[in-house]
Amino acid sequence: MTATAPARTPAAAAPVRRGRAAAAAVVCLGLFMLGLDLTVLNVAVPDLQGGLNTSTAQVQWIVDGYALVLGGTVLAVGAFTDAWGRRRSFVCGVAVCAGASLGGAMAAEPWQVIAARCTMGAGAALLMPATLAVIHQLFPEARLRSRAIAAWAAVGGMGGLCGPVIGGWLVEHFSWRAAFWINLPLAAVIIVLALLLVPESYARRRAGFDVAGAALSAAGLLVLVWSITESPHRGWTSPAALTGFAAAALLLAAFVHRQLRAPAPMLPLSLLRVPAIGVAAAALALMSFAMFGALFVLTLYLQGVLGFSPWQAGVRTLPLPAGLALGAVCAVPVRARMGGRVPVVGGLALVTAGFAILATTTPDSDYPHCAAFQLVAGVGAGLVAAAATESVMGSVATERAGLGSAINDATRQVGSALGVAVQGSLLAAVFTSRLTASLTDLHAPAPVAAAARHSILSVPAQAMRLHGPLRGSVLAAARRAFTDAMTLTAVVAGAVTLLTAAAAARWLGRPDRAHDAPPAGRTPLRGPQPPVREEERPAL
Repeated sequence: MTATAPARTPAAAAPVRRGRAAAAAVVCLGLFMLGLDLTVLNVAVPDLQGGLNTSTAQVQWIVDGYALVLGGTVLAVGAFTDAWGRRRSFVCGVAVCAGASLGGAMAAEPWQVIAARCTMGAGAALLMPATLAVIHQLFPEARLRSRAIAAWAAVGGMGGLCGPVIGGWLVEHFSWRAAFWINLPLAAVIIVLALLLVPESYARRRAGFDVAGAALSAAGLLVLVWSITESPHRGWTSPAALTGFAAAALLLAAFVHRQLRAPAPMLPLSLLRVPAIGVAAAALALMSFAMFGALFVLTLYLQGVLGFSPWQAGVRTLPLPAGLALGAVCAVPVRARMGGRVPVVGGLALVTAGFAILATTTPDSDYPHCAAFQLVAGVGAGLVAAAATESVMGSVATERAGLGSAINDATRQVGSALGVAVQGSLLAAVFTSRLTASLTDLHAPAPVAAAARHSILSVPAQAMRLHGPLRGSVLAAARRAFTDAMTLTAVVAGAVTLLTAAAAARWLGRPDRAHDAPPAGRTPLRGPQPPVREEERPAL
């Protein structure tokens, strides 16, 4: 006869709860470091160009190499972490980021910084799916898991959105190299705490790893993200861009073919047919498209139009992470009472309302107008991030938590890359067209017109070299051209989030049926689970 374990008293359960909360805090700290690294160099570009004499293409790779490798490999790595061990993946990912950061901080050539950033992206791909998988393992209870995922979404978003603030401060007080040095003590603390506090866990049923599927998915996503990132500079219809998109389509089609026929596929495509996963992941991708593209545009607006320094501009983006954290916290009670569809659709509606505010920006608008957009859209983004992530993770079995996290992460990264590329390209095209026409009418000197074609931020510096009324006229024309371009990007982003909200309202399942299980009539993804072997049970 099997002995029954004694019931755990509230006093005895308290240390267990504290232990689980501490472990979750450690992996969230790792996620914060990941988000920070994603954007911390955005405001350091002028200092970096001066320090290493980098070309525009090299700067692009330094800034985007991290996201390129992360977005391209996270899906394959996420499936691998389930079998290899989630804590092991997390610790190794943090260690890789720390080692690459050391190389970046000591780099003497641009190619060395590019290599460091790409290696950091590989480390981030290793640790990012493990963070959410560990939380999924720690909190099997739906209510506690929702709270933990809300905290995860808030911390992850704040890491990326606080990057310009921290990066601006580091640049003004030290140099661009400090954006790499800051990772070393942070990574050391995370690794020690993870080894002490985070339990190891694996998939219950360790099937053979689909190496071919992983290779095809990584290659397809890498080529896709590269094509999205490079198209604004090379031209969306250039031979390189068209070749890249065609290659990505072929590789991803081969991946789908492989998954349909493999005996143990890396990504069972039936998962994506479940609305709680497929629709929620699409909502995350398109919300990221809108918000990360807007953050890129906003950083240029604060520095190039309103005239703030990198540090001042970074501080003035704080309403966005503050709103995101508030929205993520509010998503928990809203989802508990009304289900997952309400916070996702409502959050997307708030993001759309925020872009409606941004679309009314005029050349005479000041920072409060920009802050209002950040608060409204930030709250909406927090609602979507927390509720949609919980929808995805609540619909996959614990043994596939790493894969579920990878689906969530890959869609967000691809959406973010596409948002920056599309909105940045649209902004540059409209700004250059409008300002070139105005400069022609003003008979401005050739260097000013060349600056308008080269870089948005270089126009004010060239204008300040002019004398008399022409200086004010050029600055006013540049401000008007940028405002026109920014309002157009806001209209595009708002239209995307509005259509996404309508699609989510139509197809996202009601959570009273799908909060912890798929809707009736679909293949169950969780089902009865075999007992957890003792070595797989988190020991806290």
